[in-house]
Amino acid sequence: MGNSIGKIFRLTTFGESHGKAIGGVIDGVPAGLEVDYNLITNELKRRNPQNIPFSTPRQEADEIEFLSGIYEGKTLGTPIAFIVRNKEHNSKEYDVLKDIFRASHADYGYFAKYGKRDHRGGGRASARETVARVVGGAFAKMILNKYRIEIHSFVSELAGIKISKTDFDYLQHSKLNIPDIEAEQKAIDKLQKIKADNNSAGGIIDTICTGMPAGIGEPVFDKLEACIAKAVMSIPAVKGIEFGDGFMLARMSGKEANDEFTVENGKINTTTNHNGGILGGISIGNKIFFRTAFKPVSTIPVEQNTVNTKGEKTTYKPSGRHDITVVPRATVIVEAMTAIILADMFLQNKVSKL
Repeated sequence: MGNSIGKIFRLTTFGESHGKAIGGVIDGVPAGLEVDYNLITNELKRRNPQNIPFSTPRQEADEIEFLSGIYEGKTLGTPIAFIVRNKEHNSKEYDVLKDIFRASHADYGYFAKYGKRDHRGGGRASARETVARVVGGAFAKMILNKYRIEIHSFVSELAGIKISKTDFDYLQHSKLNIPDIEAEQKAIDKLQKIKADNNSAGGIIDTICTGMPAGIGEPVFDKLEACIAKAVMSIPAVKGIEFGDGFMLARMSGKEANDEFTVENGKINTTTNHNGGILGGISIGNKIFFRTAFKPVSTIPVEQNTVNTKGEKTTYKPSGRHDITVVPRATVIVEAMTAIILADMFLQNKVSKL
């Protein structure tokens, strides 16, 4: 039913935005892995809206409760079940939306598929569900960290403001996860105007994966970039992804686009990385690089046209608490989904040959 991802390392999530809890079950984590609770806490803080400007005012503590799979601080090799209880929500704010389909939301699709839906805060389609993905991603990162495989995401464009440099030192202090102090200030000014206009903004997140050895990926239909793309495209509000130079490759000649192989200190490498570290759906040991496009937040407090569940034309004006942009706090979600795929592929590779 589309609630699980992964083959060996596998995450299943459950819960709705205004239900009792969001939760998940992580299967395939090897026994004996020391659980890094600080990593889990920090990842959840990175996602939490109270830590990032222009995010929803909803204040959830995101206190995680593990139900199984861990004993004396280490994994047992059995399913790791967890819940994060929803404590701070106001469902009455959504009563007016019970019988209408909001513009650019999942409302109508869910109604067409199931014949009913949870209208409160978007239900299962809400970005609230991603809290479970971040927890799953944290465990995936614990596995990858043992092999010095790292994933870093940052905002390269926000509200139409593009970065002109990548300053990773500044990124540690950035309020909006933008590695360019000048671009960040321009983005803040732009977002202030967008907020005053009761509007919203989208943006682009860049992701770099380092330390991934050559030979990871499962041809033909489980190519590494295909699996990453599926995982990242499953994140709410994501509308596009490109690897390496992406669509620019379509405008290059073969001589410009080809990544020529070379040898440095006995290690096979390429002189360029136009393809983003993946060829034939398999990693080649280079940095894996891709970009993810997020659309503007769909809920904006202005009157819009729609139809109701009876098929009648009507209008609505949303209330409630919503983000001006989700992009800055989505960096950790992109990392989480990428980590889940890389950990799963890495574990698959370990059992694919003697």
